Amino acid sequence: MPRYTVHVRGEWLAVPCQNCTNTVGWLGREAVRRYMKNKPDNGGFSSLEEVKFYVRRCKGLGLLDLDDAVEDALEDNEFVEVVIEGDIMSPDFIPSQPEGVHLYPFSDYFLFDGDSLTTEDLVNLGKGLYKIKLTREAEAKVKRSREVIERIVKEQTVVYGITTGFGKFARTVIPNSKLRELQVNLVRSHSAGVGKPLSPDRSRMLLALRINVLAKGYSGISLETLQQVIEAFNASCLPYIPEKGTVGASGDLAPLSHLALGLIGEGKMWSPKSGWADAKYVLEAHGLKPITLKPKEGLALINGTQMITSLGCEAVERASAIARQADIIAALTLEVLKGTTRAFDTDIHAVRPHRGQAEVAFRFRSLLDSDHHPSEIAESHRFCDRVQDAYTMRCCPQVHGVVNDTIAFVKDIMMTEINSATDNPMVFAQRAETISGGNFHGEYPAKALDYLAIGVHELAAISERRIERLCNPSLSELPAFLVTEGGLNSGFMIAHCTAAALVSENKALCHPSSVDSLSTSAATEDHVSMGGWAARKALRVIEHVEQVLAIELLAACQGIEFLRPLRTTTPLEKVYDLVRSVVRPWMKDRFMAPDIEAAHRLLVEQKVWEVAEPYIEKYRKEHIPESRPVSPTAFTLRSLAVNTCDHNHQNEL
Repeated sequence: MPRYTVHVRGEWLAVPCQNCTNTVGWLGREAVRRYMKNKPDNGGFSSLEEVKFYVRRCKGLGLLDLDDAVEDALEDNEFVEVVIEGDIMSPDFIPSQPEGVHLYPFSDYFLFDGDSLTTEDLVNLGKGLYKIKLTREAEAKVKRSREVIERIVKEQTVVYGITTGFGKFARTVIPNSKLRELQVNLVRSHSAGVGKPLSPDRSRMLLALRINVLAKGYSGISLETLQQVIEAFNASCLPYIPEKGTVGASGDLAPLSHLALGLIGEGKMWSPKSGWADAKYVLEAHGLKPITLKPKEGLALINGTQMITSLGCEAVERASAIARQADIIAALTLEVLKGTTRAFDTDIHAVRPHRGQAEVAFRFRSLLDSDHHPSEIAESHRFCDRVQDAYTMRCCPQVHGVVNDTIAFVKDIMMTEINSATDNPMVFAQRAETISGGNFHGEYPAKALDYLAIGVHELAAISERRIERLCNPSLSELPAFLVTEGGLNSGFMIAHCTAAALVSENKALCHPSSVDSLSTSAATEDHVSMGGWAARKALRVIEHVEQVLAIELLAACQGIEFLRPLRTTTPLEKVYDLVRSVVRPWMKDRFMAPDIEAAHRLLVEQKVWEVAEPYIEKYRKEHIPESRPVSPTAFTLRSLAVNTCDHNHQNEL
């Protein structure tokens, strides 16, 4: 008999359909009837006949014709939503589908061994590019670890979290008959998070990372249970995980408990097929059964730093992408403002050989070297009388460079963290014992992500100042706010204000969360990392940086319009063409927000880097001997100062 899962005003109802010739309208009325039956006041309706509604699929939100036969319009066990006409949506309402499109085109399996995951791998797992399988070695390690737990239970040994309570209740011994109930109670009670749910992509990252930790074989989970977790991941059955509630020690207990709650068939869950629905219905729709927790398994699922670290991996990857593209955007601005490349001379950076600084200077040379890429704009001001450029252009290698080095430092910590065992207690199969420790403490990723936010923010701080120079006619020699008929048109006036607002907001967000600690669990957990907020605000800072640089990219391309018919270097012309493929020139005022969003999307998708990278790498091959490794001191070939104002820079500050 076909059955459908129907969402009515926040309630999920299973509605069997004995007669497949019944209509969609019948299904809607039957769902409303069952909804009214479950409410003391009939849901506020005096009769079923007065209820007006429409029906739509949860997947894609497509409207259904009420007169169509159910068998023609729906698949068996499909998820649908009944929307009551006249209902006002609560601000707390969770739509069946989250914002954005989340289609997961699995193309291959990713083998998990617990030791070799990268930040890029994790982000790709979040995007749905892979399903997960365990290596045979990982399966063997998991089995050996579980044998230790089974022996502890059989011998009734007193071990924290297995045969005792948790936190302050660590000295309370639990009888064997209640060990399974102990684990379920743990998951239920710790599912106390608040706030908006993580997006499906971020939930996938969190779930994948927890699987990787469990695959190391130090958690004591059974292989059967771990395979059930993997099956849920591969079906994109993703629990409802509120973003707030972790203090980052003892691990990310609240969010990981919500993760486990969905896997045991409680709370809410999302899949592309169902949207948000009761977890038991979502699992059933995908042919999966809720996990039945064995001793230690609830604790194995919820104890670790995976919320902090999974969000941190996304932050690191996005920071890397925007840092690379910031160099390209700044180079384009320098061209528009008719700056000099003398400050990027190889010898300057060889005597202060920070790796990031040297690489940024090299990228500027690769994009602006007129001997390599002739620039009519550069040639037009070869013999100008300007003495030097402002710091926002001249000091890009020093400012952008340390951002690159910061990202590299943080990525190194994240790479270690995602392949680390962070449970408590740890199960050491070779020693046949468990040991309580503190690997769940999130101080490492918390401190690193606070540092990341501070470092990456500087890209926006310096970019905003370059936007000011582009918009200010006394500094740019371009029309005020980059628009003709100023006064009638305001051009980039408020776009610059938006950039300034984002930079100011970042200043507050860059206050380190990890300098705070509040004692919890009756002083048992008396020092915590606050890493969850460190990760979330790092992502917010990075998004603001992307948006500020999107505004600078638009402003620089608009500046090019006023220098035509002169052309810039070939790679920068390609960047200009890319931008113009999604945003037309600003001839007169128009709705600007969509243009900023389009430019932001180019940066998030790394399109600007994709256009410029071939030219950068070609320049690298031609200017660095193949026999010598790339290093901070390898850039020893003096670049010709042909894309410069040809004068001595005297009296520089």
